[in-house]
Amino acid sequence: MVYSDDGVQRYDDPAAAIAAPGETWVHAADIDPDELAALEDRLGIHRLAVDDVVDDRTRPKTAEYETHTFVLLKTVSLSGRDEVALQKEIRTHSVGFFIGAEWLVTMSTTDIDVVDQSAPQWAKNERRVADRGTDFLAYRLMDAIVDDYFDVLDEIEDDIEAVEERVLDEPEPRLLEDLNGVRRDLLAFRKVAWPAREAISSLSRGDIPEVADDNEKYFRDVYDHLVQVVDLIETYRDLTGGTRDIYLNAVSQSTNDVMKTLTVVATIFIPLTFVAGIYGMNFAGTPLAMPELYWTYGYPATMLGMGAVAGLLLVYFRRQDWI
Repeated sequence: MVYSDDGVQRYDDPAAAIAAPGETWVHAADIDPDELAALEDRLGIHRLAVDDVVDDRTRPKTAEYETHTFVLLKTVSLSGRDEVALQKEIRTHSVGFFIGAEWLVTMSTTDIDVVDQSAPQWAKNERRVADRGTDFLAYRLMDAIVDDYFDVLDEIEDDIEAVEERVLDEPEPRLLEDLNGVRRDLLAFRKVAWPAREAISSLSRGDIPEVADDNEKYFRDVYDHLVQVVDLIETYRDLTGGTRDIYLNAVSQSTNDVMKTLTVVATIFIPLTFVAGIYGMNFAGTPLAMPELYWTYGYPATMLGMGAVAGLLLVYFRRQDWI
């Protein structure tokens, strides 16, 4: 797209757009090698910067070259939606911004929703957007990418709240796995947001010649948003840590209840086992033998005595609130 006094024109050929007078914005998604070579020859785009866009492992950054400034950001989204909360993964895609004096090239390895939504909107606004320079065009895109971070964080927050409600009701082992998963996702998110904050900070300090003084305040606004994103990520990591502690306490309490029940049962049967063991010896035929062995009511009396002992223990445990 080329913004000129005649309005906005769209080109299918990047070379033709670059040659046309006006403010030029070229977006390349899954760029063709020939088109990439044309951009490198005409605009001086460095191959190392292109490699950073292609390599998803590269963290957000800002780098200055002779003809332009390169900024790498990442879009963030949640994939693998499931009815079970936290069964989602953070997905990122790199977006490269090559900001020149009167041109802007955005590059990605896949289609980016932010770009697809912005292009027709900017075409309608025409000069009202382009008059502020290509650095302002870059700001609008960067701001849209960062705004999507908040949507992802809102969804993560909803998932955390849903799990918190389930932890006390049904502390299943799967919940602990889910919580550990979301903590890993938040850590991955932090690795995107933290360096992105530093990258945007370079654009807001007046260090980049391609950024006009009047537009620095807009990048400072994006920087402030990224500070909020980082703070929210840390907050949500603390929330998941607290929820994990609640889960472990609930499991521990459940285990204590089971152990208390088993202790009560064992305690009741200890005296009964003792009595049964004594009378199980069956010593007879001596003056010191058990007299109850030949007593007609010996067996029922022993059973009643054992029942009485068990009953007294149950009453005692009930008064102690053990059962």
